[in-house]
Amino acid sequence: MTGTRVGIDLGGTKVEGVRINAVGEVAVRRRVATPRRYAATVQAVVELVAALDPSGEAHVGIGTPGAWVESRRAMKNCNSTWLNGEPLFDDLNAALGGRVRIANDANCFALSEAQGGAGEGADVVFGVILGTGVGGGIVAGDRLLPGANSIAGEWGHTPMPYFRSAPGSPSEQRLAHRPCYCGRVDCIERFLSGPGLAATHAELTGTHEDAAAIPPDSPTLDLYTTMLARALAQIVNILDPDVIVLGGGVSNIARLTDDLPAKLPRYCFSYEGRTRIVRARYGDASGVLGAARLWPA
Repeated sequence: MTGTRVGIDLGGTKVEGVRINAVGEVAVRRRVATPRRYAATVQAVVELVAALDPSGEAHVGIGTPGAWVESRRAMKNCNSTWLNGEPLFDDLNAALGGRVRIANDANCFALSEAQGGAGEGADVVFGVILGTGVGGGIVAGDRLLPGANSIAGEWGHTPMPYFRSAPGSPSEQRLAHRPCYCGRVDCIERFLSGPGLAATHAELTGTHEDAAAIPPDSPTLDLYTTMLARALAQIVNILDPDVIVLGGGVSNIARLTDDLPAKLPRYCFSYEGRTRIVRARYGDASGVLGAARLWPA
């Protein structure tokens, strides 16, 4: 089993795992539903790892919704709120014999796409997750940058830029302020996540549809891509990445990569528009593959 790695993507609705063999190939893939209780979540991860790696020898990388706080030995900022304040890393390491590394799920996504994915060869990659929540991760020089407070890339919990004040978006005036579970109001996540997109569509049209079912030519998606461009412009102004890789379920909407290259430069400090915007190469598997990459091959 030398060189074998297990990657786990601990999501809000599912826990997905893969076992990667010594030459980097996915040998086994499994998923289970995520329990909405802490102890049951730990048990689900432990059982999934055992199913993927019966020998108990493989290194295990786990992508988590939130961040591990070393000084407090506890999780924070998890939209799977039952994990907040819990000693997840310590409990998993105790159960799995000290062979665990963890990182934020968006960081795992960014690492996967920077190393062999859609951002391969770029010096600075910003990985974006647009799914149940909104997250981000930064890879520079092929190295993951978690940040001093373990929140690098967490653009989803900054305010939506120019909310209800940007010219050219009259329909935005009809949107109500949205409180966020983090305690703030009008976070980017509340508008750009899948549930946020569905909420915007409901407010504008009175129609309740999942994000994936919204017609591609709808004014809702026009407003969504405009808001996404405004939000990503703040990242470009600060980080100026070579490439932005879009992942998560909402990223499958074709209009995003069609609209963003033209809309993004309007809100940036520079108009060159040289930042590439691409869809993730590994799709839904990016997070779990990046988790496995927390350990070297």
